[in-house]
Amino acid sequence: MHLQTLVFRTAALALVAASLAACTTTDLTPRPAPVVTPPVQKPAALFVRPATGATLARFDGVRNKGIDIAGNLGDPIVSSADGRVVYVGGELPAYGNMIIVKHNETYLTAYAHLQTILVKENQVVRQGEKIGEMGKSNTDRVKLRFEIRKNGNAVNPEPYLNGLLQQ
Repeated sequence: MHLQTLVFRTAALALVAASLAACTTTDLTPRPAPVVTPPVQKPAALFVRPATGATLARFDGVRNKGIDIAGNLGDPIVSSADGRVVYVGGELPAYGNMIIVKHNETYLTAYAHLQTILVKENQVVRQGEKIGEMGKSNTDRVKLRFEIRKNGNAVNPEPYLNGLLQQ
């Protein structure tokens, strides 16, 4: 064989060997589709926060049977869940102007110290619907006192508002 041809063939073989070494092998064995796990979603809260202000006072079960939420005079107060208005009035001095909504046989919510009440007794309200305006009736500052009653007993509203308790 001619020397020039031999050099050419050797160079060509080296190039083919280098190309083969650089290649990766593809396994054509069928594999099951990857399992895609959807992200864990936090359960929706049964109740929504009825006002946007900061929490001024937390539930203690004795002196405060709900939470106090800060706000400005006239800020909207919304129904925390679907229900029927069972009380509108101001006969309870510690609560000032107040609304009570019955959500089912287990839960009631109370909204106190309102400046303006926009609903009437027996009216059906929806979660997020404006039912009143923040005020300072029978209290020293503008705020909303919000309570949840479960089977007639005051419970801490915050776990319900955060979606941590569903029933």
